[in-house]
Amino acid sequence: MARPVILTIDDDPDVLLSIERDLRQRYNEKYRILRADSGRNAIDLLKRLQQRNEPVALLLVDHRMPQMNGIETLLEAIKLYPDAKRVLLTAYADTEAAIKAINDVQLNHYLLKPWHPPEQNLYPVVDDLLDDWYAGYRPPFEGVRVLGTRWSPKSYEMRDFLARNQVPYQWLDAEAADHVPEVQRLLQTFKDHTPKLPTVIFPTGEPLEQPVPQQVAERLGLHTRAGLEFYDVAIVGGGPAGLAASVYGASEGLKTVMIEREAPGGQAGLSSRIENYLGFPSGLSGSIFARRAVDQARRFGVEIVSPQEASALRTDGPYRYVRLSDGTEVSCHALILATGVQWRKLGIPGEDRLQGAGVYYGAGSTEAVACRDEDVYLVGGANSAGQAAMFFSKFARRVIMLVRGPSLAATMSQYLIDQIAQTENIHVETGTQVVEVHGGDHLEEITIACKSSGDTRKVPASGLFIFIGAEPRTAWLDGAVERDERGFILTGQDLLHDGKRPKGWSVDRDPGLLETNVPGVFAVGDVRHGSIKRVASGVGEGSVAIQFVHQYLSKI
Repeated sequence: MARPVILTIDDDPDVLLSIERDLRQRYNEKYRILRADSGRNAIDLLKRLQQRNEPVALLLVDHRMPQMNGIETLLEAIKLYPDAKRVLLTAYADTEAAIKAINDVQLNHYLLKPWHPPEQNLYPVVDDLLDDWYAGYRPPFEGVRVLGTRWSPKSYEMRDFLARNQVPYQWLDAEAADHVPEVQRLLQTFKDHTPKLPTVIFPTGEPLEQPVPQQVAERLGLHTRAGLEFYDVAIVGGGPAGLAASVYGASEGLKTVMIEREAPGGQAGLSSRIENYLGFPSGLSGSIFARRAVDQARRFGVEIVSPQEASALRTDGPYRYVRLSDGTEVSCHALILATGVQWRKLGIPGEDRLQGAGVYYGAGSTEAVACRDEDVYLVGGANSAGQAAMFFSKFARRVIMLVRGPSLAATMSQYLIDQIAQTENIHVETGTQVVEVHGGDHLEEITIACKSSGDTRKVPASGLFIFIGAEPRTAWLDGAVERDERGFILTGQDLLHDGKRPKGWSVDRDPGLLETNVPGVFAVGDVRHGSIKRVASGVGEGSVAIQFVHQYLSKI
């Protein structure tokens, strides 16, 4: 944690060095002693400290300085650090100015020059002021800060990206500047312009305006490019299946890389609570599951490349090449496809325009606190929707589940049905669907239709979270890997047509249980045709696939 700053300001270099020396002698262990040789340079320094979110405890300012005198400097400084203690260094002839400063800048004390000996004339004053300041000191957040607006889709994308990648961050709503001093002070640090939102401020104080996730990932030190040209096994997708495959592959001595489009954990990583995972009787959150799995993978030496998207697949003899969205390629002997699925859209008017501005796909846990004391609508009746309803019920005034079917029983686990029934602020409306969403720059209303009567009604809504169906993102495999009519990858016996092997099959055996129509290319988890959409089954398939990889590698 950064030590609080004591800043001394004087245009006389001898006086500046003297006061700095005396301050360092007594306070250097607990505070950072900084200096500035003019009022303007001091304000520039304070702006940099503010951007880095570093605390300032004391301002010790000489009064007689050109361009900006001591009072003028303090008037600007307290806009940035209103809680810092303020001391004016004056000559005997400046006592009237010091008294004026008490009224103008709420001066805490003025010191007459010279202050020697410091043990008598300096330290007792500074000790008392620092003790008072420290009594009310609350350490600032040290990490990434995101300055944006609630209804900005790009701001939501950035918050979601950081949360899913387990990067602690502080959210600052630019629209709250009028009543949140911290936001107001941060905006003042941008010299000649209003920052383009969202702006990400790194711990160094460096701002990055309107960045894309990959830019932020590179600044944070995430690996967005593969470190090697060749791997024994490459895994595309970092959900439960991909993480399990990477852990088992690396732990068994295979040179392993995992490529993830957004963040390790997949949809499971977004789950507010996984209650039925074996070995966790109290359940665990998706974020904890993802973090532990990633830690385990890294401990075994898995190289994780994220965020990075696969864009094409080609084969050349025993080598499989995955082209990435940045134009680079990763080569391997064996490839595991674990790309999972994405939430299906409703396909209704207004949906695309308001996505990320009140309309969200998946848990949207980053929005939960913002929904406090509001009515939240969830579309869907499977476990993911039930887990989200339980999570949002802790914040929202009411959670209304809109379920197309006649009940939850056919699609949701009984333990979740029971929990929902016992939660007073969750309401389930069956036989209903959303047919339109309305709003200007953010969601304001939704239109709900009743299936049985055909009646529609329009209700106020600021948050609509969609959990319907799932679609694989496999278009990049066109022409390389066989898929069913919905895009799910075919494997094993599903590739045999009238007992015949797939077209172009190049080895004298049938495709393995999890193997695609390309020898050495496997598919696991939700993206595989016929898979069971559960975390445990994805983990199982990912681990089993490594045994098939070993068998394949032993024969090439």
